[in-house]
Amino acid sequence: MYSLLTLGDSYTIGEGVPLYDNFPSQTVQRLRRTGYPFQAPEIVARTGWTTDELAAAINRLQLLPPYTVVTLLIGVNNQYRGRTVGEYTEQFRQNLAQAIQLAGTPLRIFVLSIPDWGVSPFAAENGHDSQRIALEIDNFNATAREIAVRHNLPFIDITTHGRTTGTAASAFTADGLHPAAAIYRYWAQLLAEAITTTLPRP
Repeated sequence: MYSLLTLGDSYTIGEGVPLYDNFPSQTVQRLRRTGYPFQAPEIVARTGWTTDELAAAINRLQLLPPYTVVTLLIGVNNQYRGRTVGEYTEQFRQNLAQAIQLAGTPLRIFVLSIPDWGVSPFAAENGHDSQRIALEIDNFNATAREIAVRHNLPFIDITTHGRTTGTAASAFTADGLHPAAAIYRYWAQLLAEAITTTLPRP
């Protein structure tokens, strides 16, 4: 059996959608349908977590590595709280180092980009500056991409989709901020396709 460990925040939990609709669960279901025997995903994430809070949680938990696949999606709350890219860089490196320690051999670690919450109804209704948010999210994502590439790890862009086809109110949960199940389905498709390129054919 293969195992999937997902590290992150509310985007990894799937805030506002049923458990089976978050992107880790949808990814596993896609993989199972194509013949890959995956256990239920293990999720280390909490709404509101920043990079340092995720690192602390990983250190506290009794996880059971190695995991066949590990994903990392973290940073939106760093941006939301006004933290610097410099701090994010240092702490994201720590998060990725933890992911590497938890992964098996060969490394199957997938870094997902931070979605742009500035396109959400929540941002518009609360007077947030969408252009500033987009610029800061881009800076954080450029950092995450650079670090991932330096480690020869895939970086999956989910931000662009949210800025184009994912901006309608129907693309969000009731809070107007977190993605709806259909958006997670798209992320799961990208992730599952990337994972299958690294695994033996079933």
